[in-house]
Amino acid sequence: MAKTKQKSSNAWIYWMIGIVIVAVVLIVFIDRQMSDNSAESISYENQPYIGEEDAPVTMIEFYDYLCPHCHDYQEAAIPEIKQKLVDTGKAKLYLVNHAFIGDSDKAAKFAEVVYQELGNDTFFKFHEHLMSERVQEAGTFTNEYLKDALSTVVEDDSKVESVMSAYEDGAGEEALSSDKEIVSDLGVTSTPTLVVDGEIFEGGTFEELEKAVEEAAEEK
Repeated sequence: MAKTKQKSSNAWIYWMIGIVIVAVVLIVFIDRQMSDNSAESISYENQPYIGEEDAPVTMIEFYDYLCPHCHDYQEAAIPEIKQKLVDTGKAKLYLVNHAFIGDSDKAAKFAEVVYQELGNDTFFKFHEHLMSERVQEAGTFTNEYLKDALSTVVEDDSKVESVMSAYEDGAGEEALSSDKEIVSDLGVTSTPTLVVDGEIFEGGTFEELEKAVEEAAEEK
């Protein structure tokens, strides 16, 4: 009788362990599916990028114009990423705002209007200029400051005025809202953050990033 009870007890334990294992596997599977679906649902339409349109791997840099680490990243990491991954056709790099510090949303919206009005190349010149300014104080991004900043990379006053007019009419609002949706879909919480084909890059060296890009390309 005791042995029967012991066997019954053991069977119950094994049964519960089995249920727990199955539940864990299902949770992991569902989590991965949700992550994959979020990545696949991202629309890159009207997002500025550098690189070849048909590059096999898509990278995203999330940044904030008031983030000091983003300034450092722009200076130390982006040139090598551009030279060895983007210019070689291995990947293309999108830039997406994660404007959460101070009034950095003003600079973000203005840059989006620059992209809309003057195109990809001018946007990147303006973006690089703002990053090189290394602004860290909230309240700096006044209309006058942004206009002067754009004038350093655009000589045509009429083009500068067209951007200012569109910005003051709220032209950058929708674009920034789209960026916020991407931030939410991918679970980005800080800047700078780099994403490789929908997966947040957790490495700390260029070699690790290069490997992540190569592995993403092999999965195509």
